[in-house]
Amino acid sequence: MTPTLVPHHPARDWAEIQERMLVPLYEAVYERLGVGAGSRVLGLGCGSGLALLMASARGARVAGADRDHARVELARERLPEGVTVTGDAPEAGPYDVITAFHATDGLLPELVALTRSAQSGAAVVLAGWGPPESCATEPVLRVAERLADCGPGRGFRADLDGLVAAAGLRPAGSGRVACPFGYASEASAVRGLLSTGAYDEAVGATDLSRVEKEIGEALVPHLRPDGTVWMPNVFRYVVARVP
Repeated sequence: MTPTLVPHHPARDWAEIQERMLVPLYEAVYERLGVGAGSRVLGLGCGSGLALLMASARGARVAGADRDHARVELARERLPEGVTVTGDAPEAGPYDVITAFHATDGLLPELVALTRSAQSGAAVVLAGWGPPESCATEPVLRVAERLADCGPGRGFRADLDGLVAAAGLRPAGSGRVACPFGYASEASAVRGLLSTGAYDEAVGATDLSRVEKEIGEALVPHLRPDGTVWMPNVFRYVVARVP
């Protein structure tokens, strides 16, 4: 059954529904790198700012950038006064940690430009989906590929190690983190997943109502008797250093 949905506001759906699903990933990375007082963190693709807010709460000085201007506006609303969040390419600065928690292969030019001027030894963290067999959401994301008629993984599965190598960074480790996706209802799940951007090409190739319908059908195996949706997932991150 196709859920009855309220009008979509992708940036707000991301902030209110989807972004929190990756809190375990943010926490694991910050803990591993010892982010805290004195740390200087730049978030690439910072979304509506939750990861930056968590770094700030640990005492770090933070800045962010995101190509989605609606998300940038939400980030500016929730982050402490004085924090810089831009919709343009970020300027290089004395950052200890540069994160891209939602890395895509299209990030490479921005990453190269930034890390060439970053200080030697700065940590760069790229994160994305873990192995397909460890991600219950994988078949739901495949809806986007099928409807957009694009190649496997396009739009949501980045080559993290390839990005590190292409950007001229020095590999320094990796990790995996469980990030289950839990939603209050099927309608909430559809809105949250659409807000990720993974389905944008599919919506352009068909129409929103068809994409909604097919996501809803793909979610059926993950519906629980109380109407909630639960999908265990694993995300992977790589740590690299600026030479």
